[in-house]
Amino acid sequence: MHVLISGGSGFLGNAFSREILARYRKQDKDMSVTWLTRDSSQAHPDEINMMTYDELATSDVSFDVILNLAGAGIADKRWSDERKEQLLASRIKPTQSILDFIARTSTKPKLLVSGSAIGWYGTQGDKPLTENSDYKEDFAHAMCQEWEDMALRATEYDVPVAIVRTGVVIHPNGGMVAKLLLPFKFGVGGQLGDGQQIMSWISRNDWVSAVIFIIEQHLANAKAAKYISEPVTDAMSLNEQALGSNVSNDRVLSDRTSNNNSLKTQNNTAAVVYNLTAPEPVTNHTFTKALGSWLHRPTVFTLPEFLLKLMFGEMSTLLIDGQKVLPKALLEAGYSFEHTTLKQALEKQNQ
Repeated sequence: MHVLISGGSGFLGNAFSREILARYRKQDKDMSVTWLTRDSSQAHPDEINMMTYDELATSDVSFDVILNLAGAGIADKRWSDERKEQLLASRIKPTQSILDFIARTSTKPKLLVSGSAIGWYGTQGDKPLTENSDYKEDFAHAMCQEWEDMALRATEYDVPVAIVRTGVVIHPNGGMVAKLLLPFKFGVGGQLGDGQQIMSWISRNDWVSAVIFIIEQHLANAKAAKYISEPVTDAMSLNEQALGSNVSNDRVLSDRTSNNNSLKTQNNTAAVVYNLTAPEPVTNHTFTKALGSWLHRPTVFTLPEFLLKLMFGEMSTLLIDGQKVLPKALLEAGYSFEHTTLKQALEKQNQ
């Protein structure tokens, strides 16, 4: 299998690359990973191939799967008008480059997995949200919607698309946890506002494993569907995750997921969405206590809501407004989470 990744050197793309290479080599299966980059001199592991966006524009290389993760960090800076434009452009431009490649290449990828975020749902408090829930209008939703709409255009070229709406990714050595380590280690970490806002999270190990699961499930389903000459128009759930599994015709027809996580496309090319979050969201208060316990530090301080709004402006909604997003489609497809509690996510992930 040959996988092309935009955003491959990032917090998620790097971990995905290392894990899928390790898994497939352990199984003596062919696996090649290529990172899309704007800088041909970018440092990278020896086992990773590199391709610039300019090279992609003229390349005849074929890829089995494209994983589209490129995008500036939404919580890295205050949301000025200029920053909002940067956040959107950092997602749309790489996606457009991938679409141009898909349109031009004679050998289409078997699947495009494109990133998004649970921000698509907007801030809806403690209301349970699944893949077929409605949204609330705000900046995060508008940005995610435009990003998803762009990626879904791949179906116009008969390339199936899986949209992955990602929650707060937890790992001891990066992401949100890394940004909080310093204040918590100095004993000044604490809850945000009243601490009752819901945080929908996922361990990085589970994020990586879930994306591999989605890829393998789709490729196995597509292979089985081709065998019985039946078009794949929705998500199907097979317990067999390994490619080339021996699956009977009856099994393929009966193992479709009952959850409606399919998206409508003009030509009925498969398009699905998955929430990449753990099954048990927590309040900010619970997260704060778990992080303090892991670091053996007190968590007696509280940052009041008015101060967060003063410090971060509109971006403070990420900190004080909650979302209870559940991974219904992933669970119904048969994925089993490695880390279902924050304690596990902080203590038991690979370093």
